[in-house]
Amino acid sequence: MFMTSSTTASPTLHLVCGKIASGKSTLTARLASAPQTVRISEDTLLAQLYPGQIASLADYVACAALLRAAIAPLALQMLRAGVSVVLDFPANTPASRVWMRELFQQAGTPHVLHYLDVSDEECKGRLRQRNASGLHPFSTSDAQFDEITRHFVPPSAAEGFHIVHVTA
Repeated sequence: MFMTSSTTASPTLHLVCGKIASGKSTLTARLASAPQTVRISEDTLLAQLYPGQIASLADYVACAALLRAAIAPLALQMLRAGVSVVLDFPANTPASRVWMRELFQQAGTPHVLHYLDVSDEECKGRLRQRNASGLHPFSTSDAQFDEITRHFVPPSAAEGFHIVHVTA
């Protein structure tokens, strides 16, 4: 009789928090290379679903809310089926983290919130390189970076996440 290993790791929901160009997508790509792990990228999906429609922070907020509503049931299904999920969605505000906490609580799975703590100066330098490469679906100016970063709130232990602090 053929036996399978019972040492399979529990499905885990991986979350990322960090400013624009802090390395969230690079980290999520690395995390998704693990066996039985799927990455869901907000930037990729937004670019495919709303081409040319996201011109302001308000546009992003509206489109991202629709995307989260559509992705939540899929992420739950994957977690419940034993697949780890890496959400390449910014967990950058307490409100966005509430949605993410609901996912792992509903799925009954472990989670990790990877907090990429990178300075504004480092992020802006990386952002300029990313913009120049043309490889990212969205281009963000320094002014837009500043506008978006005003809303950034680092995670706190009081929010109830298992936080892994990553520095540049």
